[in-house]
Amino acid sequence: MYAVLETGGKQYRVTAGDMLEIERLEAEPGQPFTFDRVMLVNNDGNVTVGAPTVAQATVVADVVEHKRGPKLITFKMKRRKGYHKTIGHRQELTVVRIKEIKT
Repeated sequence: MYAVLETGGKQYRVTAGDMLEIERLEAEPGQPFTFDRVMLVNNDGNVTVGAPTVAQATVVADVVEHKRGPKLITFKMKRRKGYHKTIGHRQELTVVRIKEIKT
């Protein structure tokens, strides 16, 4: 059994026991979190596709930790103008472990 859920503007295909790094959630580590936006559920070949979401389908996950992603460096430059600029970014992430898919 697997499901496709949406969080942080991205979609993830998950099964029970998966570990995901997703965008930061407002939940404490060790607490359960429920994803309500489930787009698709496959239960042993019986596929249910939502329009846009599957009714009464949820994915329950445990929040493992909060962390920060790798630092990304952006360098902007315009030649012969004396303009150059360095910008760094680190994304805030949450690591979750999928417990179960409820339909």
